[in-house]
Amino acid sequence: MSQRIFLFRALCISIFILGCQDDDSSDYVLLQPEENEALSGGETTIFDISPNAFGFQAPNLDEENGLFFFTGNSLFNQSWVTAPASTTARDGLGPLFNSRACSGCHFKDGRGRPPKFDGEKSSGLLFRLSVPGINTLGQNLPDPNYGGQFQDDVISGILVEGDVKISYEPVTIKYPDGITVTLQKPSYDFTNLNYGPLAADIQISPRVANQMIGLGLLDAVSEKTLLSFADESDVDGDGISGKPNYVYDIETESIKIGRFGWKSNQPNLKQQVAGAFLGDMGITSSLFPEENCPSEIDCSTIPNGGTPEITDENLDKVVLYSGTLAVPARRDYDKQNILEGKRLFESVNCIACHIPKMKTGAYHIQALANQTIRPYTDLLLHDMGDELADNTPDFKATGNEWRTPPLWGVGLIETVNDHNNLLHDGRARTIEEAILWHGGEAKASKEDFMNLDVADRTKLIDFIKTL
Repeated sequence: MSQRIFLFRALCISIFILGCQDDDSSDYVLLQPEENEALSGGETTIFDISPNAFGFQAPNLDEENGLFFFTGNSLFNQSWVTAPASTTARDGLGPLFNSRACSGCHFKDGRGRPPKFDGEKSSGLLFRLSVPGINTLGQNLPDPNYGGQFQDDVISGILVEGDVKISYEPVTIKYPDGITVTLQKPSYDFTNLNYGPLAADIQISPRVANQMIGLGLLDAVSEKTLLSFADESDVDGDGISGKPNYVYDIETESIKIGRFGWKSNQPNLKQQVAGAFLGDMGITSSLFPEENCPSEIDCSTIPNGGTPEITDENLDKVVLYSGTLAVPARRDYDKQNILEGKRLFESVNCIACHIPKMKTGAYHIQALANQTIRPYTDLLLHDMGDELADNTPDFKATGNEWRTPPLWGVGLIETVNDHNNLLHDGRARTIEEAILWHGGEAKASKEDFMNLDVADRTKLIDFIKTL
């Protein structure tokens, strides 16, 4: 086709469109994206939409840390083995555990999910156990028989703790326009317990593994910035009262603002990673030197992988790896329907908790310092209502409160992990279901979303899928 014919046809189409517009069309102003809106992770952003989108090194990482990144990647992805073993850097698994590797819960550095069938292991959903009360550090008291986390796998010669059966109750939600959506509410039955009953007053908190991207950036956000988001007494009267959690920092032996975990119960990325090594794989570290053992097992009689089982050097490399995974860029951020969805996201006040943009501060990894990022979180605790409650306090968090999860990468979870399970226990199978479970402080925003017409609800959801 010649350029002249092409231009003529384009002119005809333009005239036709203008002729079809109503009298109000001249009032419509094209929406525009913000400058650098695609760069969710600032200079750490990577442009990739493949099934490996969560697994890239931050492109601005220096050469030395880049080498540590690849060592940390190996430690993160390879399976740990029982001790003693010739692979001394990776022995000491268990004696009880949930996964043999970090990647068992964070497959492709992505998000875990509830098991698809009874007996499936290493799916990325775990159960924290506690009884009412706290220790001198403010931490929850563990179950007397099973400790602080239920572990469904063991090394040879040890009895497994037991099994967990998950069942779902249908919950029907009806929009004002008559459209219905059926949600699923989980319940948990612990069976075949080999070390006695769970405590009569047991508190069970199901928690699914999140995608790993951008963790170092969140670690680099200053406490001053986080506190600027807080409004614990709801002074502005908008019904949103985000509050910081205050938790125990093991290395500094002091109280710090929590920012990691579903209840912001870890103060920094290193403690979060070390806690996962212990709870999920039974790997001790200098931060967590004691095994999580049932009361009937004497772990001191079982061969270990050293004291501690992961050295500080290797732990730091896994922390470096976990903290410098690149954040995928936004897709379709400049399309009009997406920009309209963004405006709707703002209009129903989702941004009160899912704060779109912030800046990191000074940080020991230069690539993560002073970056403008778009994580869509405030890292604060919010009351999400009774329907999402686990009834388990965690430091300053109540049984109804959860940390606002970052939304970056949420639209790529299906591509990377072949599922869309969201919320702390993976009950939501779609973004829409996750929104419809919101209650408590988020109830008004959910109701405003439900009152949108179906076209606008679709635009809002499509916007979230680009994050």
